[in-house]
Amino acid sequence: MFDAPPMLMELSVAEQRYQAVLAVIADGRAVSEVAGAWSVSRQTVHGWLARYETSGLDGLSDRSHRPRVCPHQMPATVEVAVLAMRRAHPGWGARRIRFELAKKGMDPAPSESAVYRCLVRSGVIDPQARRRRTDRFKRWERGEPMELWQLDLVGGFVLADGTSAKALTGVDDHSRFCVSAVLMRREHTRGVCDGFAAALRTHGVPAQVLTDNGKVFTGRFGHPPVEVLFDRICRENGIEHLLTAPRSPTTTGKIERFHRTLRTEFDTHRVFESLPAAQAELDAWVAGYNAERPHQALQMATPAARFARRGATGQGPAADTSALTVDRTGDGWVARRVAATVWSRCPGSRSASGSTEPGTASTSTSANSCCSYGTDPNYSKPSSETAEGRSARNTRPVPAARFHPGSVKDQPNDNRQPSAEGQHRLDLLECREHLAGSDVLSEGGAEGAASEQEEVVR
Repeated sequence: MFDAPPMLMELSVAEQRYQAVLAVIADGRAVSEVAGAWSVSRQTVHGWLARYETSGLDGLSDRSHRPRVCPHQMPATVEVAVLAMRRAHPGWGARRIRFELAKKGMDPAPSESAVYRCLVRSGVIDPQARRRRTDRFKRWERGEPMELWQLDLVGGFVLADGTSAKALTGVDDHSRFCVSAVLMRREHTRGVCDGFAAALRTHGVPAQVLTDNGKVFTGRFGHPPVEVLFDRICRENGIEHLLTAPRSPTTTGKIERFHRTLRTEFDTHRVFESLPAAQAELDAWVAGYNAERPHQALQMATPAARFARRGATGQGPAADTSALTVDRTGDGWVARRVAATVWSRCPGSRSASGSTEPGTASTSTSANSCCSYGTDPNYSKPSSETAEGRSARNTRPVPAARFHPGSVKDQPNDNRQPSAEGQHRLDLLECREHLAGSDVLSEGGAEGAASEQEEVVR
């Protein structure tokens, strides 16, 4: 009979290493010879021999290649502290968490990159959502506090009664110190100027103020230009009022970034019980923002610490807010609210009741016509609204306060005479254009309408 051919058997890695060890121990072969037969180095064969003597056959199995010690690996206790702090403050990033851990006395504190890797590894943040800074924008900052304030209005404060409120916000350009955060039912000049005056009385008078071109801030772009109450306060206190270019929100980037922080950390998406309750909560948050919250743009210093370095002059000269106490209801004032229903109040104004007393309110029956009259059957036109009255009114000297003092072409001309065909146009301009963008006075009407714009010209 023929002998059966030997069967091929697949040996495991441990068995192959065991045969190499036996070749050295049992057969007495040299280590270099066994290493050549198994195509490994002599150091590897010596390692197999040492592992076999220590752990037997089990020692010849594959072991983990993980290093026994990883110096840059974050300890488990530190990782737990990082994740707990992130869970308690979802808006905090790696830099803020690292700063707070060092502030609490953790030594050594993890690096910012280590905290970031921990947050990514735990799935807390998305590494793809990071937005790199662009070089298209020129970043700037004033050198000292009180050199420039940035002011703006922000909405989105929902109240329990179904209405919403807006806030006048302001920050110091150098220190990011919040100088104003005043809530109001709706955007109007009186509320804005009251908040601005309160900031001046509390913190002093800055050298400059930067705002957008909103009508509550300036009337320079009206037709013709007018001086609104905000501009008057700036002029009387020696404040230079700077305006941004149209559609350029990046110019006031600091106050816009403050709004983002306000919406995130103060949580403006919730519903507030009332306006005073919302104002109280906002004041508490602003106090923490100024005195306790570190600012990354200030190398983690607080805005209050940087705002305090105002030099020996302290708060500067006292604020002059006498413009807010001026009686704006006399015969020399014209006040109108432009909306779907137009309420007007001016000296000798047309009245639905037929009277021509100063301050009488009248309702326009058309949203597209500023010169329509009331429908009361007892109404009679005052002499000022007849053709002769309009001619006399349009030929009188134009008040200088309606024109911007810095513009030569807008200076009043006492010798101007309107043409016959321009009578109706001048009448419309007085109702629509001469009052656009001027100061605000409330006088009846739909108080809660968001589209209403109140206007006052002296």
